[in-house]
This record gives sequence, C-alpha cells and structure tokens, in this order.
Amino acid sequence: MPLHLVGENIDKTRSHYQAETGKLVQLMRGIYVDAGEDIEATVLKHAVRIAKYLYPNTYLSAASAVLLGPTRGGRLFLSGRRIQRTRLRSLEIIQNAAPDHPSVAAAIIDDGLGEFRIDVSSMRQRFLEAFRLRSENAASIDETMRETIANRLIEEHGSAQGAADATWSLARENQWYREGEHAERFLLRRPAAELTRNEAAFDLIVAWHGAPLGNLIHDGFEWRWSPNDLDGPPLVRQTTPGKLPPFILSLLPEGWLEEVLNDRDERATLRSGKRYMSNVTIVERPSDLAALPPDILLTRLKDFTENSLFTGRYAGPGRGDLEQSFERNLAQIFERTDTPRLSGVQIKAPMFLDADGILSPSTGKPFTHILKPAGTSGFEALPVIEWQSLALGSATGFTTPATALVPMPDGMPPALLVERFDIRTRLDDKHLLALEDFCSVLGVPTEAKYDGTMERIARAVRPLSTAPEEDVLLVLKRSLFAWLIADGDMHLKNMALLKIAEPGNAKFSSVRIAPLYDAVTTRVFPRLERDRMALKMNGKDDSLRRADFKKFASTAGLKASDSDAAIDNLVTTLSHSLDHLELPPPLSDSSQGATMAEQMRAIIRERIEGFS
Repeated sequence: MPLHLVGENIDKTRSHYQAETGKLVQLMRGIYVDAGEDIEATVLKHAVRIAKYLYPNTYLSAASAVLLGPTRGGRLFLSGRRIQRTRLRSLEIIQNAAPDHPSVAAAIIDDGLGEFRIDVSSMRQRFLEAFRLRSENAASIDETMRETIANRLIEEHGSAQGAADATWSLARENQWYREGEHAERFLLRRPAAELTRNEAAFDLIVAWHGAPLGNLIHDGFEWRWSPNDLDGPPLVRQTTPGKLPPFILSLLPEGWLEEVLNDRDERATLRSGKRYMSNVTIVERPSDLAALPPDILLTRLKDFTENSLFTGRYAGPGRGDLEQSFERNLAQIFERTDTPRLSGVQIKAPMFLDADGILSPSTGKPFTHILKPAGTSGFEALPVIEWQSLALGSATGFTTPATALVPMPDGMPPALLVERFDIRTRLDDKHLLALEDFCSVLGVPTEAKYDGTMERIARAVRPLSTAPEEDVLLVLKRSLFAWLIADGDMHLKNMALLKIAEPGNAKFSSVRIAPLYDAVTTRVFPRLERDRMALKMNGKDDSLRRADFKKFASTAGLKASDSDAAIDNLVTTLSHSLDHLELPPPLSDSSQGATMAEQMRAIIRERIEGFS
C-alpha cells in the first residue's frame, strides 16, 4: 500500500518504527509513503484522501468540486472554517472560508485504495463560487467549466430563469448578493457586442528553457496567470488573485538595478527585459524566444583561476577618467532588453566567460557568471569578504559555486566572480533547472524577506524536498554557519530550493536546498558592527547558544544524535578551516580588504570560542 495514514491504515507505533528503519518516508505528521514509491505521483494520486485526512470538516469546492481531484497544476481547493494553504511536495491544498450555509452533496472517490465519500459543493454553490471577486478558488473555474455548470443548472431547472432563481435563493441565504447578480447575468446573458480593447492591456509569454509555460496577462487593473495545458512540473503559481505570481516577483530587479532601470511599476519592469535567472524568459512575441541565447555553462571558471584569482581577460566596463563613472558604465549594459535582469540589492552584472577566457557582459550572449564589483562608502572590501565567506563555507562542507577574485581596471578594488549553478553544463543536457528562493516558496513579497524564521523555512522544506531529512539538517547547519561567521544578511531571498526535472515529466525529480550563496560577514562593515541575524531562530536573532540550535533541531523534527553530530562537526571544521585557509594576494597584503578579512576571521574565532 503506497500511502499510509496513522489511525486509518497504520498505527502510530508501526509508522514510527518503519520510518526509522527506512521503509517509510514521513511527509507530514501522520502521513507516510513507501520509501520505494514515486512520492510525487503518490501524493497527487491520493490528494483528495490526504485532504480529507488532514481537514475532515471541509469539502471540495471550485475546480476541485468539478474535477473531484487536484488541477493539472497540483492545486486542490477546499472550503472550511478557516483560510489556509498547505504544500505537500507538488500538491498545494488551498482552503478558503466556507459560507455560513453551504450547499453540498456527497461524491464517491476511488483512488486505488478503495472507495470513500467526501462532500463537494453543489452545482448551485460551485456556480456562485465562480463569481467571487479576488478569490483563488474562483479563478480555478475557467470559462469552459462555467459554461458546463450553467448548462447543467438550466437542464435541471428547466430554463435559464429557473436556474437563476434557484441560484439566487442560495446566494441570499449566504448573503452572496454580488455573486448572485453575476451568476444571474451569466445565465440570462444576451449575445455581447464586440468588446472595446484597453490599449494598456498586454499579454506576456513566460518560457522556461525556451519552452512556453503560460501567459502573464495584465488587463490594466490586475495580473492573471494562464498556464499552458502542457505536461511538466508546476513552476509558476498565482497564489494571490490579481497579483504577480511569487516566482515571477522573485525574479525582478531590486536596489541598484531597480534604480538604474527607472521603471515605474512591475508592468514596465517586465516589458523592459526578457531574460531572468532560473532559465526564465518573458517576451511579448513567440519569435523573441528563438532570438535569445540559451544559458549553458561550457567554460568553467576553474580553468581560468589560479590561487583564487581570475587569470582570464576582463572585457567589461571600467571606471574611465572619472572615478564615479564605473556604475554609470555598468548601467549602460542594461539599456538593452536582452541583458539578463538580476534580483538582489547589491550591484552586480551578468557575464559570459568564453572558451578563450574572455569575460564580457552577457548582453546578447549566454549568461554564465555573475560579477560583483566593490562597493563604495566603506563597502570596497565586500567582494573579498564574500569570497572568504564562501571559501570557509566550502571548506566546512557546504556545496558552493566556483568563485574567483577578478583584478579590475582603473585601480578599482577586485571584484568577485561567481559561477552559476542553476544552468546546464552541456549542449546535450536536457534537464530543466530552476532556482526558487524562499520568498517565492513561502509566497511572501520581496519586501518581507527579513520577516521569516528558520522554523518556518524548515516547515516549508520538509514536504517539498526530495531528501527532507538531509535538507532540514542542512537548514540547521546553514543557520549555525551564518551565526558563526556573523552573516546578518541570510534572509529569505538568500536561501533557495534548486529544482531539477526530466523533460516530459509532470514532477521535479530533485528538489533540494540550493548551494550556499551570497554569504558574507556583515559585522565588519560600517554601521553594521552590531548587525543581527536576518531571520530569527528560537525567537532570537542575537546571542545565540548551542541550546538555541538544539531547540530548533527538535522543533524541526531532527534526531538529537544527528543534530548534535552536525553542530559539533561544523564548529570543529570551521575552526580548522579558519587556521588553514589559503589566502590569495588581495587578502594577504596591507590593503583595506586584507585588514577587513582579518577582522572577519577574528569575529569568527571569537564566536567559535564563545559557542556553548
């Protein structure tokens, strides 16, 4: 039996024992699947049974009442006493508040584990649900479903007027007057005259690895995501009706680049660029897709790196005659729409490293590397501090991208070059890769990236990851590493899931915590000497002790022995790595970068010594 529900087809003791021995995989409390099963397929196949188990006092509504199951995108709609949503791998259970006097009927479901009954919205109610404003449940009912339900009601009540009267009766009972008006108008509609087009409306094609995923439509008032009816894993989800999908929102520029582009709003931003991270392109015409180069990593940074220094030739913008002109020169490459757009507040540029070791802006070229130049006003050493942070992370056992310090022209401090890990590395590689940060995973706006907690990240990771125990343990280790190196900027956009799918598959074959990136000791910079952790853990963002990490581990469902071993190993390995780190010339002379790098190492030693 592929699905096991505690209290229904397995008892608590047996489920716990079989999970401990590796025969079962726990997805959520009380829900297990056989270790050898296709977990994603099992979850989707038994979605209704799982929903009934988790929320016994709800009923299927909206599109799920029509389909008696989840939508193609893996969303299952319920109505009950509260509003909430639950992610379980590729399944998303969306519950809205039921009306005071719901009209439901019983349906029979058989998902291969036997028949069971579940309540669903009646025909009248699901028709009213289709006209609720700003409702994700309503948005799931497309025009075809509306027409089908309307015809069914007219057939049942003998006429359009009879169907309208019956629908109005339920609408008045629940004070759904606006919905009743819209439903009546739909049932009694006359042939409409040709609609006048709003010239401000537009339709964008969203593609992933060059293949269209769907359309992002703005009607002049709000956004609507319309996915293509294609096989493939659900990458883009519109969780709030009328708003940009969180995944798209997480791709948009912030900070310096947002100011450079000087776009008035999201609409202008999306129309001013075409290429984004995660192998996503957003264009207005299908012909634009073929004109954009695929991002494939054919030249590796390690082939042009010696002692952590870039040995190729930098062919990007320089400072020129005026010191303040570098940012202006860098900004010029973003004037073209085919220059990839980057999120994040820090100044950075998309680059291409060719087979001859020439590093140039990726305008019209593949986007393979990210250049992070030095900042100003005390942040000139930011690249070398980030290099040292990532080097320590790699030595401590974290997977990190390849990096190198790039000597810059015109007397500028060295920049940091980072190799992308979310793109293909061979021309014949057909894997589909996407990087989804935790703002997108949790469905929160970018401006709320400092509002999460490590506990919330762990709760989100467990049902989504294809190796949940390893990844939740990795969340613990990442938080400990951030504390020990005094990284006060590990917010929701600086942690992500790396998703990989096989072509033609309806699910991701791998969903794992992404490699360590954007790690930096913030306390060495001006005005950040008392910087705290970006995300709280155990209710604290400073003065963390071993007990706080053990409490987090317990809350996250980790074994005490595993968490203790991970904590001990990380502290010991970081201490050893700190003493044996080989420093490149920019960190071993008397420059400001070298001075701040030594301050950073002193902070880390102090934290290691005080950790108990």
